[in-house]
Amino acid sequence: MFTGIILAVGRISAIQARGGDCRLQIHTGKLSLAGAALGDSIAVNGVCLTAVELGEHHFVADVSNETLSRTTLRNAVAGTPVNLELALMPSSRLGGHIVSGHVDGIGGVVKKQPDGRSIRFKFKAPDELAKYIAEKGSICIDGISLTVNSVDGAFFSVNIVPHTLAETTLGQIEVGGNVNLEVDLLARYLERLMKGEAAARCGGGVTEALLHNAGFMQ
Repeated sequence: MFTGIILAVGRISAIQARGGDCRLQIHTGKLSLAGAALGDSIAVNGVCLTAVELGEHHFVADVSNETLSRTTLRNAVAGTPVNLELALMPSSRLGGHIVSGHVDGIGGVVKKQPDGRSIRFKFKAPDELAKYIAEKGSICIDGISLTVNSVDGAFFSVNIVPHTLAETTLGQIEVGGNVNLEVDLLARYLERLMKGEAAARCGGGVTEALLHNAGFMQ
């Protein structure tokens, strides 16, 4: 588990093809690995990876085909900057929201505009994720815990304050760029729970019939 509070911006220093998937070496920048151990989880642009090798200023992690197919890591090259966060500890402050590091899909930046000292970003989420994104709800973008300002179909906006622009990769991303999206964990489980016993035999998402049977529609 993570909180979506980025600790450092690192970079991918090497990519090695391994039997159909790949192994990444990630330089950790100002992030200290002094308390890390082999097997620990580290979020890389919001993707939970397992450290299989640790150095003073780097770690190595394997990336499966499933992860490559669902995240922007499939387009990574040596030198790509990445947001880094160590896993949540019981004594940590929960400054963001509960983030699993399990990316739901890839979104796109469609607009950037100044808003006071902040920058307002407009993103387009995959259509199948739109139902999980709510105004003033939480969303994780490239590992960053953010509050949704507004929602219009599959489009949503967030405000990025100067500190976040300076301390994460969002300060470098431009219109047309892609980001990893993780929707709020509670929204995913709520959908499943609403299906009740039918969850064992139905594969679809929220439907009008499901809402009616659950008492949300007359």
